[in-house]
Amino acid sequence: MPSLNEGFLHTLARLGATMALLAFSTVTAQAQTVGVRAGASARPDQFYFGAHLETPPVADRLRFRPNVEIGVGNDLTVFAFNFEFAYHFESPSAWNVYVGGGPALNIIDRARRNDTEGGFNILVGVAHRDGFFVEIKGGMLDSPNFKFGVGYAF
Repeated sequence: MPSLNEGFLHTLARLGATMALLAFSTVTAQAQTVGVRAGASARPDQFYFGAHLETPPVADRLRFRPNVEIGVGNDLTVFAFNFEFAYHFESPSAWNVYVGGGPALNIIDRARRNDTEGGFNILVGVAHRDGFFVEIKGGMLDSPNFKFGVGYAF
């Protein structure tokens, strides 16, 4: 019989593979960008890091931007699978403001217990055309309440 940790890792691997399959099947691979991110969250107070995939616009300037974030600290680990959309406003400068949000699947790993909870994120960010971005997220339900992060899209 597999241990709780083995079952948890198996579930995490399946979720990651499913998310990757959904993201990569939306458009051709050459039209997508990938990026990395890191930052801090509040409630729980953690450092997080992760990666995202961004599609070309699915409608007007709306892009699908799923991401995976791993938060560590405060005696727990949070694996967040965020299925977010971002609307990019037009800008004559090199900087572009975007807003968005979407549902989240959060796997919370405590010392002796794992929980899988749903959440929802609302985000606002500013991105430079060269790839650097700064983002703030507010979480509802069982997502971290607040996140501040920076990242780079390739």
